[in-house]
Amino acid sequence: MCAQASPSEQEQLIEKLEIFKIRGRDKRGRKILRIIGKYFPARTLSVDVVKKYLEEKVFPKLGKKQFSVLYVHTDVERSENFPGISALRSIYEAIPVNVKENLEAVYFVHPGLQSRLFLATFGRLLLGGGLYGKLRYVNRLDLLWEHVRRNEIEIPDFVYDHDEELEYRPMMDYGLESDHPRVYGAPAVDSPVSMYSMRCIS
Repeated sequence: MCAQASPSEQEQLIEKLEIFKIRGRDKRGRKILRIIGKYFPARTLSVDVVKKYLEEKVFPKLGKKQFSVLYVHTDVERSENFPGISALRSIYEAIPVNVKENLEAVYFVHPGLQSRLFLATFGRLLLGGGLYGKLRYVNRLDLLWEHVRRNEIEIPDFVYDHDEELEYRPMMDYGLESDHPRVYGAPAVDSPVSMYSMRCIS
């Protein structure tokens, strides 16, 4: 991540985009920290600002009780939203021990093949075995509602749109066809590369 704005401007941007939002509860009554990956401007935010924001604005609101994380990966692009492995590791290491212990589950919505492979390779390194074991992949929103109180969570429209696309193009889940909107209806090409999902790792 490279900062292009002052720390105060970056904090205001985090607030404005509502990247981290505590809202609603899961089926067991635990608070939910919702994170929208597409809203994360990795090129603009510095690691230190993100860590400070979490420490001052997010963690205190979670209190000392158990909670869950809802991470929405829909439409994430590596070049725009992925802060890098070292940045993720630094942010994770700055999370207080009591917060890590109170985290019960991470619901990862619309993971895609490449993000699954990335986490299978680096997940334990980045998150540690304990947190990695709490990761729950959620391919469809209907499956999410089995764990989360639907009427208490705000989900952006583009997530619902992508979920609907997956119903008609299920192979996108497994990276067997491109999910880039510009290829819909495009002529077939000979290269086998076009058969694979271009969804970015994050």
